[in-house]
Amino acid sequence: MVKNVPTIRQDLTIGEVVNLLLEKARDFQTISYVYVVDQNNKLIGTVSVMEIFSLPKDRPVKDFMKRNIVTIHPNAHQERAAMLAIRHNIKSVPVVDKDGYFLGIIPSDAIMSILHEEHIEDALKAGGFTGTKGLMKDLISSYSYGTYFKKRLPWLIFGLIGGVMAALAIELFESTLKELLTLAAFVPAIVYMADAVGAQTQTIFIRSLAIDQNLSFKKYMKREIIVGVALAAVLGVIISAVSFIWWSPASLGVILGFSFFVTIIAAIIIAMMLPWFFLKIRVDPAVASGPFATTIRDLASVLIYFGVANVVLGL
Repeated sequence: MVKNVPTIRQDLTIGEVVNLLLEKARDFQTISYVYVVDQNNKLIGTVSVMEIFSLPKDRPVKDFMKRNIVTIHPNAHQERAAMLAIRHNIKSVPVVDKDGYFLGIIPSDAIMSILHEEHIEDALKAGGFTGTKGLMKDLISSYSYGTYFKKRLPWLIFGLIGGVMAALAIELFESTLKELLTLAAFVPAIVYMADAVGAQTQTIFIRSLAIDQNLSFKKYMKREIIVGVALAAVLGVIISAVSFIWWSPASLGVILGFSFFVTIIAAIIIAMMLPWFFLKIRVDPAVASGPFATTIRDLASVLIYFGVANVVLGL
């Protein structure tokens, strides 16, 4: 946050504001907006500097200032400031306390720096790198083989354990595979679809949480479930139709169609519940993505697939 920015009272004329900006331009740390405050230094409006120079010089500022102001509190996470700037297309974000007193602004260069830092942090968390101070610097700037090895290994071991569990799950359905060997050929498709849909849902949800701290989880979940059911139905029908045309028996098409339907819905629910759970326990939701979520989705999709096959084949 920077504090030395143009602040004025609403009864000043546009001409007076222009003179103020021309006289003290070098004294300000940044000049994107002029901030209008009352006698108690409470923020009541803003005016773009670009607009000021084109407005009638004899009119008061209060006639042109924007009163619907996007602000942020000083104890908010820096990522929220950057997301607010993007969402509302503003160059800087005013900082006010709980009573509305103007404290300063987060300028555009700081917002760009925050975005860069947060995007790298989220990308690393999505890859399973979490919880160490100076992690970004270690991984990006350091050429230490040990650093790369230690940071990558734990989550990869977790993924390996998940793969072993999936193999054990498939082994439980050995009789199902003997009954219809073609089922094995579609395991990659089932797993891929779960990961693709889950990754889409999770990425959008985590970003929505970062932008809107008051996001209604129930409303968001309802929308995702409705859209998910529609996606699952369309994809299930498509794979069933393809199966009926190219493969036999007909039961394979039923298995694939219903499995795709259930797997996609399950992937969406997992993609929503994991970040929500991490948020509730005060852990960054980005931790829920990457190897952790992938392993859970893969295991769930395999169990659903072969469970459906068992029911359809009557085993």
